Amino acid sequence: MDAHDDDDGRIVDSGSRRRFLATTGAAAAASLAGCGGFLTGSSDDASGSVSLSDFRGSGPMVEQRGEPDGTSISELPDLSGELTVYLGGGEGGLYLDLIELLETEYADFDVNHQRDSSSDLANKIIEESRAGAVQADAFLAVDAGSLGAVAEEDAAASLGEDVLEPVPDAFRDGQGRWVGFAGRARAVPYNTNEFSESDVPSTVHDFPDTIAGSMGWGPSYGAFQSFVTAMRLDRGDDATRDWLNAMLEAGVSQYGNEWEVSNAVANGELQAGFANHYYTLRVKRSRPDAPIGLAFTEGDAGALVNVSGAQLLQGSENVDLAENFFRHLLSAEAQEFFATRTFAYPMIPGVEPVGGLPTIDELNPPDIDLTELADVSGTVDMLRDVGAL
Repeated sequence: MDAHDDDDGRIVDSGSRRRFLATTGAAAAASLAGCGGFLTGSSDDASGSVSLSDFRGSGPMVEQRGEPDGTSISELPDLSGELTVYLGGGEGGLYLDLIELLETEYADFDVNHQRDSSSDLANKIIEESRAGAVQADAFLAVDAGSLGAVAEEDAAASLGEDVLEPVPDAFRDGQGRWVGFAGRARAVPYNTNEFSESDVPSTVHDFPDTIAGSMGWGPSYGAFQSFVTAMRLDRGDDATRDWLNAMLEAGVSQYGNEWEVSNAVANGELQAGFANHYYTLRVKRSRPDAPIGLAFTEGDAGALVNVSGAQLLQGSENVDLAENFFRHLLSAEAQEFFATRTFAYPMIPGVEPVGGLPTIDELNPPDIDLTELADVSGTVDMLRDVGAL
């Protein structure tokens, strides 16, 4: 099974990536040997042992890409010290690969991490904050709702403007309590043997009437619940409940996650579904000839762009190191990593998405505050009430 957004998983591992590599990583270290400098760095820099090619993915969708624009890692202060990070989700371990690259580049930088679902770690931080004993310096989460929950409990500190500034306002907290580093757009994967893109409705509310009986969704999946939360914010609870009931009456099929939904579309089991955009790209990566296309709705919850984001936790004694780490997540090299390895939307203008996706400026998401996606419990209650869960 390909790596997928594991925000609903229960993957727990703790410790330093470097220490793991010290015992098992001769091959990984060898793969990095002999690399040049960064975008403008020098290969003979004593601290520079990784290059843009180490951050960039591979395959047909990545070929022919030029160098990304933006601030290079070589232009940022070195990372030095030990940082404790709660890592929510992490794209099947890919985020750890990025941390590993940074640890390899900086000999004096070490990340101790604990990994679990974003929602569980948010609850853990809230409990620790109420007890006055937060154990981590930073929280990385794969959805803004978890970041918002921590922020609303006053467990997050505001970030410096220089950390926030590279990211558009829509993808960072208005009070500076988190900043997005990778985007994930809601989309409609459709089977190209059944439809053309123009056949797919441009508003999510038209689906029960336009495509009935062969749609799929994953209501237990965190990304779907954020989408429904966005619909509640955009249209209100009554309209959202009506839409859910209409989809159920139309015979929508239920799946465990959106990777399964996207594969079912590619297999012809479904005509279309609801899923984050990158699952279609991952299907196409493993099956280039699969009959699956990607459409986007406009101006409604079906066009939500959620983010993976970074948060500085109250009480951290490593504020400067954490903020510098976040700057590295927004560097040209790290943004290229997110674009070409996880197929996420980059958060800085100088890095293009892969696979012929529209740019993030060409999408038309609803006008909502992503921090308000924190009210997932109300969404779960509604999904249970209507029988979707």
